[in-house]
Amino acid sequence: MNKLTKWDPLKLSPAFREMEEMQKRLWSLFGGSWPVWRSEPEEGFTLAEWMPPVDIEESDKEYLIRAELPGMKKEDVKLNVEGGTLSISGERKAEKEEKDKKYHRVERSYGAFSRSFTLPEGTLAEKISAEFKDGVLMVHLPKDDKAKPRAIEVKVS
Repeated sequence: MNKLTKWDPLKLSPAFREMEEMQKRLWSLFGGSWPVWRSEPEEGFTLAEWMPPVDIEESDKEYLIRAELPGMKKEDVKLNVEGGTLSISGERKAEKEEKDKKYHRVERSYGAFSRSFTLPEGTLAEKISAEFKDGVLMVHLPKDDKAKPRAIEVKVS
């Protein structure tokens, strides 16, 4: 009788492991996380680290950073401002794998993350505020009045 075995190139060759590591590095250069998982009988599912996507907007009054953090609570997220850099960090914990369930697909990423942003010139670091609603972290970076653009009238002579 033939036995069906799962092909796992990472167990066959170190070259495959090196290629996977290079792909992860390239992917992270472009701001993404590499959502790769391996099923290992003794360890369950192992996921690569992840990086939550952010949008950064600018208005006359402030910069606004919106970070998508679905499934997280505000207690799991930390903000720190130091030396002109804003850091957002936290950890999204994986759901516990139950023995009586089979996972057919695991695409969500889990684990610790950290994002850092250089504060734009004219940002009032002491007045930075944040709010967390519906899985979205919004960090408000108010601008100094001196840094706001002003119109200069050109006179014709």
